[in-house]
Amino acid sequence: MKCPCCSEKLYKDCCEIGHKHIKKVKTAEDLMRSRYAAFVLANGDYLMASHHESTRPSKEKKSIVKWAKSVDWIKLDIIKTSKGLETDTEGTVEFKAIFQDDGELQMIHENSRFVKEDGCWFYIDAL
Repeated sequence: MKCPCCSEKLYKDCCEIGHKHIKKVKTAEDLMRSRYAAFVLANGDYLMASHHESTRPSKEKKSIVKWAKSVDWIKLDIIKTSKGLETDTEGTVEFKAIFQDDGELQMIHENSRFVKEDGCWFYIDAL
């Protein structure tokens, strides 16, 4: 199957790699894409694991998964990245995630902040 992150790659060659081994995610954008794919697939474990422990909403995992399953995910558009390369330890990714909720088209437009610790990228928060 094609990867839900809209990369045009197969899932097994794209976000599944990070979903199985988070330390194999090489850039902040790759983590953003893998998190979007995790929302599409309602993979709550990955959403929690890829969220930095300082801001991780652990108590909200069930409600996040329930919401992710309740909407129809349409596409992910990466607008801009700043830093977040393999050699960086921080970066930002601006994106638009488009979905349909109860027949109504909606969008999440966010500039997300990421940090790399011990060779692993994590989502921190929205700027």
